[in-house]
Amino acid sequence: MGDQKESLRKITTTLALKNDEITNFICCLKQSLENLEGNSSRVQEDLETEFSSLHSVLDELKDSMVTRIKQERASHTYELQSQLSACSKALESSEELLEVANQTLCSSEADDFTQAAKDIKDSVTMAPAFRLSLKAKASDSMSHMMVDFTQEREMLQAIKFLPVPATPEILVSECQVCDNTVTVQWALPEPDTKIDHYDLEHRRTNYEGPPRAREDYPWMVVEGIRETEYTLTGLRFDTRYMTFRVKACNKAVAGEFSELVTLETHAFLFKLDAGSSHQNLKVEDLSVEWDSCGGKIIQDIRKDKNRTNQSPMHSPARTAMNSPKRVPSARVGRDRFTAESYTVLGDTFIDAGQQYWEVRFDKESKAFAVGLALRNLGRFDQLGKSNASWCIHLNNWLHQSLTAKHNNKARTLDCPIPDRIGVYCNYEEGALSFYNARTKTLMHTFRTKFTQPVIPAFSVWNGSFSVQTGLQVPSVVQSGQRKNSGTSSSNASLT
Repeated sequence: MGDQKESLRKITTTLALKNDEITNFICCLKQSLENLEGNSSRVQEDLETEFSSLHSVLDELKDSMVTRIKQERASHTYELQSQLSACSKALESSEELLEVANQTLCSSEADDFTQAAKDIKDSVTMAPAFRLSLKAKASDSMSHMMVDFTQEREMLQAIKFLPVPATPEILVSECQVCDNTVTVQWALPEPDTKIDHYDLEHRRTNYEGPPRAREDYPWMVVEGIRETEYTLTGLRFDTRYMTFRVKACNKAVAGEFSELVTLETHAFLFKLDAGSSHQNLKVEDLSVEWDSCGGKIIQDIRKDKNRTNQSPMHSPARTAMNSPKRVPSARVGRDRFTAESYTVLGDTFIDAGQQYWEVRFDKESKAFAVGLALRNLGRFDQLGKSNASWCIHLNNWLHQSLTAKHNNKARTLDCPIPDRIGVYCNYEEGALSFYNARTKTLMHTFRTKFTQPVIPAFSVWNGSFSVQTGLQVPSVVQSGQRKNSGTSSSNASLT
């Protein structure tokens, strides 16, 4: 009966997962149909706009050419009419002169003939008919205004939809995730010299499978990439995966997105446990500040609570702990670090693998410590004062010093005090190392054997600090660990 139930549970789980996949796919199909309607309307409007623009250009060109023909005709008409008028007047004058000459030839008086002949000769010499050019000043041909749109007509007939760039393929084997950077490479099926650029989109996600209808994070876009690879830098990996897609674009149109590729972005994520922190520490997200009044406020709240019979849901303590300066906790007054253990722990244990995080602290703090602790660290224990914690400790009380502490033993570190410390933990190797986070210079390494889960631990007095998580182990740190695995400091060397 029990085996059958377990088998049925697996079947129902598989069916539920498959139903979720089908539901997500149905939502994607519906969204694709909506997108198809919108995209079709958009490209049709663009096509009509382009043809209207083309018609406008042709109409403008036609009007311009017709105007030129009219101007050419008017110019030729003027020249020919002017020449015709001049010839008509010359002909009329010549006919009159011809008639006078004929009359003179018929005259019988010698004296009159001689004078008349002389006058006619002079008139002929000055006659307009002999000064006219009998060649037309303008041609009646308009062949120079003819057009041949054969080539243009062929070009118009060759108009077609723009060639869409091919869909790229992301080369998963060439993609790299390291040092909180991601390098993505892709390629086209065939070389295309008309590609102008690529657009890359990426999105954080906690799901490795196909995209869901509603994702928790939006797509981020990187436009105008000229090469077939791109590197995202300065990332904080606060999700398990990142999803990528890329499309090619020419001068006018973009192609389809590539298939989605999901890359694992492993990093150590944790928050600070405000519920168990010392009451003098104001814990806000990943930042901590010393508050000298914290203890007095909590004590006053407890006294008021003891004097009244208010319900826990409306007690002054609950109201105070819900204020913007304090993180709510259901464990006020219990399991908190107290006395001089101004400690706050992370909320995530380490029980395997290599992890890395960084902490930025106020170098003027009277005291500050960062390291690892076991779960059984006592609420009165200061970091490094018992065998349940390892830390680097900054002391500014009488003189400034930086020491490595464990089991109430200390070693003074001869190195500059950085403003940001990187913490590296290799659980299987039992290594806990501290680095100058800016230069990645090794400051100290504890060598031990972790027999139970450990947890990030911090302590501050009269100061403040902030933690940065979501970081991968830097490659330079991993390389240095391999080189120094046999030469680093050990617990036994602490004095």
